[in-house]
Parts: sequence; C-alpha cells; structure tokens
Amino acid sequence: MVTDSLKICTVCASNNNRSMEAHKQLKDAGYDVKSFGTGSAVRLPGPSIDKPNVYEFGTPYEDIYNDLISQNCRKMYEANGLIHMLDRNRHVKPAPEKWHSNSYAGKFDLVITCEERCFDSVMDDLMFRMYSRNDESDVKQIVHVINVDIKDDNENALLGGKGILKLVTMIHEFRQKKKDAVEDESDVILEDQMMSILTEWQKENTHLPTLYGISYY
Repeated sequence: MVTDSLKICTVCASNNNRSMEAHKQLKDAGYDVKSFGTGSAVRLPGPSIDKPNVYEFGTPYEDIYNDLISQNCRKMYEANGLIHMLDRNRHVKPAPEKWHSNSYAGKFDLVITCEERCFDSVMDDLMFRMYSRNDESDVKQIVHVINVDIKDDNENALLGGKGILKLVTMIHEFRQKKKDAVEDESDVILEDQMMSILTEWQKENTHLPTLYGISYY
C-alpha cells in the first residue's frame, strides 16, 4: 500500500462505470481518491436505447442495484454487466456524486477525467471557481487535469483503470524522488514535469488518448 498526500479524483459522466473502476483500483492501491460525475443526472442503459434508467446524483448504488434486479430486464442487465458494475460500486462508496457539488471534498492535486466532454466541464468549472472566489487571501493551489479517453463499457473501463493506476503510480514515484532529493524537498509537480511523465506513460498506453491542462483554485 502506498503512502502519499496526493489528493486525486476520477470523473466520468454518471460516476458509475469508468470513474468508479479507476476509483476502486486507486483505492485498493492505497491512494487518497474520490470520484464524481459531470452529467445532469445518472443515466444507465435501460430496456431500449430511448428508455434509459435515470436517477438523481446521490441515489445510493444499493437502491439503483435493487431497482435493476427488480425489473423484468434483469437478465439483460446481468448480461451487459450493469448488475456486476453496481455490485462493485456499492462496495466502494455509498452513491454517485456530482462534480459541481463537491466543494465539501476540498482541493485536489490531480483530477483524471475519462471523456473529453467531462474534461471540458471540469476545466470550465475550475475556472469559474477561481474567478468567483471572494477571499483573495486564499492561497491558490495548482490542479493538474488529465483526460484519459476511455470507451464506456466494462472491458475498456477495466483497461482504462489499469492505465490510470499506472499513471498515478508514475506521478507518485516522481514526487517521492523530488522529496528525497537534497536540492528539492518539494513534492509539487510543475507543468513541464507532468508533461514529461505523460509523454513517458503514453508510450506504453497508446490505446488511451490523453488531454492535459492545469488550473488553480
């Protein structure tokens, strides 16, 4: 198990599949991690494309799980992995949470999104928070935002989660080296240093396209 002060969060649209798989893998490895969704609601596959299962953020995974297994489509949900996904989720945290309502969680050092529209939503919200602050004495903190583009299905969520865990491990190891160096006791990673880490990681993860940005809050 790692010991690191790095505060991480993973983000997808509904905080059910991609962000939760990465959340679980990072949590199991010992990292301080939370996860969120950027959608207007939690949307999961339903009996047909035009009839998704829709829930409010904050609806317990346990309740969503019980709702799905009570429906006539239970066998379909078992076949497409929804039941397994929710069973995993309810053992990781209580309920899906919305990114835009996460002020209670404090500041993050690293935000990893799983889709470009989620990346854009997070960056826009961080900029809004930065410019709407009233307390000018509050020290601005850098936040690295990385999008790891992951197809929204169970198999790719698992592969994407492994890729994210590897990336976070590389970031953790770089921070440790900085702290251990006599000339640099800081564990803060600068923009050019993060770009170098991402470039190295991308060599072995060409199947996971990335975007990178920084903000302050």
